[in-house]
Amino acid sequence: MSTPRAYPRAYAHPTPGRPNRAAELERTRSNAAIPVAVAVVAVGLYLGQYTVLLPALFGLVLFASGGSFLSTRLNPLSAHFYLPRKPSWLAIGVVFLGALGLFYGAYLMWLDRVGPVVPHVLGL
Repeated sequence: MSTPRAYPRAYAHPTPGRPNRAAELERTRSNAAIPVAVAVVAVGLYLGQYTVLLPALFGLVLFASGGSFLSTRLNPLSAHFYLPRKPSWLAIGVVFLGALGLFYGAYLMWLDRVGPVVPHVLGL
């Protein structure tokens, strides 16, 4: 036989449920790398008119940054900066996509001869 205390009251305060691990992971990851990657892509493509090597170099930096974001919390763009939160998967994907975009942009600039491979210094 059951007693009235065996069942919860209808208007009682809800008991806390199990923690939602997916929501906790989203709160512990950072999207701060996305605007930085977009800015590096924009600057790299702009500087491609002076030399085609700069977009490729910026793409290499973004590619190394994405690899570092996958393995550790170290930010290779700043020597003494340890990330308090890991970058989100979206941020890592945007960094890698920006690197591929810069490589492709440098290749297209080289094909179309938009800028010189080696910059002209002092009109030489």
